[in-house]
Amino acid sequence: MESNIWHFALGFLAQGLFSARMLIQWVLSEKAKKVISPTIYWQLSLLASILFSIYGWLRGDFVIILGQIFSYYIYIWNLNSKSNWKTLHPVIRQLILILPVTALIYVLANKGLATDRLFSNISVWLLLFGSAGQIIFTFRFIYQWWYSKSKGESVLPLTFWLLSIVGSFITIAYALFRKDPVLLIGQSFGFITYSRNVWLIIKNKNEDKPNSKTQ
Repeated sequence: MESNIWHFALGFLAQGLFSARMLIQWVLSEKAKKVISPTIYWQLSLLASILFSIYGWLRGDFVIILGQIFSYYIYIWNLNSKSNWKTLHPVIRQLILILPVTALIYVLANKGLATDRLFSNISVWLLLFGSAGQIIFTFRFIYQWWYSKSKGESVLPLTFWLLSIVGSFITIAYALFRKDPVLLIGQSFGFITYSRNVWLIIKNKNEDKPNSKTQ
């Protein structure tokens, strides 16, 4: 399916927001000398997820939409855990909550259109390959949600970043096959920041070891 310049503009805007969240998180983590989970990371994630899902529909790419399905509500959970979600107007909160449900109802009501748009222009093996990358991306947020609940606060642990690297690598390869510059550029930047966060966490753990022995 052909994508016009406006579709790509929307996709790049969404990826720009995804990249901005990573850049801000990276800068704040460098400043704090440890990996942190700032509120703005989740705010930008939620907005970018909405825009990127629309791009996925316009692009006719089920893999892109799949990557946003579960992480969308995990973004909301993290905002709520930071006491930021309820600062939004109740009407806005309700609209954000029902948006995916409304989209699902539309798809179910137009099965033929949805099937033709999302699955007719991609081979089965490429669909499975791309979906594997998005499932890993989704699982990283499920793991992050579970880990954060066990800690009682929003945290971005080491495993989250390791899964991000694996998912990013697969998605970059998928983007090359699909000739999708939006995915390719966005994930290439993400791959760098994911790797940096892994290094920072390991560095902090190694620095903490001598301190724990002297206590």
